[in-house]
Amino acid sequence: MKHFAALLLSPLFLCANLPAAEYITGQGARLIIGQATFTDQYPGTTQRLLGAAGGVAYANGTLFIADSSRFNGATPQNRRVLIYTQVSSKFPAANTEIGPDVSRCPVCTGRDDFPSAPDVVLGQKDFSSNDVAITQAGMRLPTAVASDGQRLAVADTENNRILIWNSIPTVSGAPADIVLGQTGFTSIQQPIVVTASSFRGPQGVWFQSGRLYVADTQNHRVLIWRSIPTQNNQPADIVLGQPNFTTAPEPNLTKLSTSAHATALLNPVSVTSDGTRLFVTDLGFNRVLIWNAIPDANQAPADVVVGEPDMDSTIEGGNDVTKMCASNGTNPNNNNAPTYPAMCAGTLSVPRFALSDGTRLYIADGGNDRVLIFNAIPLANGAAADVVLGQKDFTADRVTDAEDIFTPNLQRSSADTIRTPTALAWDGANLYVADPFDRRVIVFTPEVSKVPVNGIRNSASLQVYAVGSIDFTVAPKEGDQATITINGTDYVYKAVKDDTIAKVIAGLVTAINAGTGDPYVLAIANPLFNSITLTARVPGEAGNAIVITSKLSDAATLAFTTTTPSGGQDAAKIAPGTLVTITGTGLADTTASAPANAETLPRELGNVQVYFDGIRAPLLYVSPTQINTQVPYEVLDTTSISAWVLTKGKNGVTVSNAVAVPITLQNPGIFALAGDDPRPAIAYHESSSASVSILIDGSIKAGDTGTITIEDRTYTYTVLASDTLATVRDAFIAMINGNADEKVTAEPGGSFTRVILRAKDASGDGLPVSAAATGSNLSVTTARDNLCCGNTAGAPITDDNPATPGELIYVYGTGLGLVTPDAGKEGLRTGQTYIGPALNDPTSFVSALAGGRTANVISAGAVPGTIGLYKIVLELNPDIPTNPATQVTIAQDIYVSNIVTIPVVNPNPPAQ
Repeated sequence: MKHFAALLLSPLFLCANLPAAEYITGQGARLIIGQATFTDQYPGTTQRLLGAAGGVAYANGTLFIADSSRFNGATPQNRRVLIYTQVSSKFPAANTEIGPDVSRCPVCTGRDDFPSAPDVVLGQKDFSSNDVAITQAGMRLPTAVASDGQRLAVADTENNRILIWNSIPTVSGAPADIVLGQTGFTSIQQPIVVTASSFRGPQGVWFQSGRLYVADTQNHRVLIWRSIPTQNNQPADIVLGQPNFTTAPEPNLTKLSTSAHATALLNPVSVTSDGTRLFVTDLGFNRVLIWNAIPDANQAPADVVVGEPDMDSTIEGGNDVTKMCASNGTNPNNNNAPTYPAMCAGTLSVPRFALSDGTRLYIADGGNDRVLIFNAIPLANGAAADVVLGQKDFTADRVTDAEDIFTPNLQRSSADTIRTPTALAWDGANLYVADPFDRRVIVFTPEVSKVPVNGIRNSASLQVYAVGSIDFTVAPKEGDQATITINGTDYVYKAVKDDTIAKVIAGLVTAINAGTGDPYVLAIANPLFNSITLTARVPGEAGNAIVITSKLSDAATLAFTTTTPSGGQDAAKIAPGTLVTITGTGLADTTASAPANAETLPRELGNVQVYFDGIRAPLLYVSPTQINTQVPYEVLDTTSISAWVLTKGKNGVTVSNAVAVPITLQNPGIFALAGDDPRPAIAYHESSSASVSILIDGSIKAGDTGTITIEDRTYTYTVLASDTLATVRDAFIAMINGNADEKVTAEPGGSFTRVILRAKDASGDGLPVSAAATGSNLSVTTARDNLCCGNTAGAPITDDNPATPGELIYVYGTGLGLVTPDAGKEGLRTGQTYIGPALNDPTSFVSALAGGRTANVISAGAVPGTIGLYKIVLELNPDIPTNPATQVTIAQDIYVSNIVTIPVVNPNPPAQ
């Protein structure tokens, strides 16, 4: 690790005074209630696992969860309310130091080893039952819960009633004291009539300042009791949304003809108050209504609407983008009519809950799979939110269950996604969000904004840019005109007399890079092999969307092909065990590095701790703007983790906002020098001797024979019934090394079943080698017909000492995932040096390209004595051309590394 410490360092800046705690768009949750990891969705009816939990409330140190919802597709419906007392002692606070090796996820309450569980269950006799009941202690479908710290109220929606406990129950199965909406605890009024004491499917309930509020959803109204009811079926005192207690619109929504107004409601699903204002989530009209003072008269009009520009506007399905969003372009197929995003910061679609903490307003925007946060209570209609949780921005809705082997959905039930949030609660420090389809309640904490949501990256790749090219094959004649169009911008070159391909390349590169350059790509001239490389200026997958087209003037002789940029990947998708870099501000008060040869990395360095899913991570380096650490191998069981930084600094203990990190089995990066991508690789000559590889392949069977010939010496092996490709390889190695007079030594390659031949002295350069096999199954092939390219093993590849075609070289990487054999996998330990065998191979196949040609991967294994580091040995293609910036990538499955460059000189270039 010693010589790699310098690769992970960066310039330092002094830490300024830290800003106040805040939410940031796209941040991750810090705590999960009801599942064992952030991405689990296990259905359960146990003390620790949640089902389709749709309601949540907090009061006086106690958390309440209604473990059911109104969604038919959400399961299981556990028909119960869970009570967690003394929450501050049950769940770790954001600034809690979690000890190392405590648990796989010490911030996931659904784990059997999590130290705390709910204390009380209501609606069921025990934590394993989910029976339907119409009794004083039973429930049919509790969807909402509320408490003022003294009492508890539950909306038992399908029983058309509200249950009230006059004190917070302390034993499971405790019966309610009062029922509203019914005359007794064991019956449902039939037929349902609209009165001051009846409900039809109530989904919202709230206590505030001695009053009770109920969202009587299917009667399209909110009922208010001026004092807490003391009798069963007690009538309400005030109605909102309707002119009186006996009027309600047509219950069949297909026949409903109600219009949106300040005095009208359509399927209100929540009602809350901050003691000054009243907030009603008006689901049917896709809006939230705000009364600036607590209404005390029937059908009092709301003062402010969120989600629409005025009280009388609405749109089916919500997201009234033409009125609430700025245009994002025009449609040339529709008279250039303006186009709009699918949603924006001011729109709502099927909102489910609104809540104020006294300063901010939170809205569970269910149809858009997000929570909107307004940093101040809106005072005017149509206000836009300041922050969005559950999405990367205000115009995205990225939650989906669709995935396949080629496009795995790493955001499904992730730490930064919310699928149809239905309820919210605030405990003074944390926001609780009911996420019924993911069977969990997720907890977001506003903290110091130190780490951006994309601030955790593979330390080697950092950014992965898409790359395309223009490859010329025929020189131009005078007057030939080439036009390259990049996202609608034309770049033109017209040939003059005696022009060459090199001049065309120079002219187009100059045009594309003129001034500040094309905004989408950087053009790099590669005249030695008649090509222009186009590297996306925007990192990641966005670069894959760049559109490049071309055309030639009529009768032109100039010929070329254009390849659209591709290969842009998000380096923030991290494999377990990867060395990662965290960038930000105020991360530490000092700079500190782990000992260069440490066999075990510290879990605290420079008074800094890093957590992944609550697991304290090993640290290599910390500074005010950068931390280098390793993602634990323990997170192999998930597709997303939550990360944050805890700093014990001069300003006290501060914690960063949680950041979600997508987890994949592998996503490689190649270490390179500093600078802009594509950066020069940190690459080395692998062998001091001339060498060549021989591939043993095929589906072998007994009787097949293979032959390797070195000059005039032939080594033949006949396959036995018990053989594998590996044993055939090893047999050839034994035969060759058994000849003391042989001019080469043989050894196994780490990847595939290759035999590597190395010359014993300098005279071996050019030594002829051939290979053959008989039978239709076994294949024995050489990469070249001779040994070549000895250099000085371990010498850096530089402009003064470039690589040559056919040579063995090596680079270092991270993020290649688990390795085989089993002893190698067991040797990978978080924060500790690799102790497995030197001959190991990543579980996921590694391929490589160099100079646009396949490079044989000789080995790509974890390096003994290092942490998180892999050595990738490549055999360059023998036809690779001279190029001082030959581009090199490695890939695993769908994941491509960053592009790095090495200088290559071909001493025998092909004839032009």
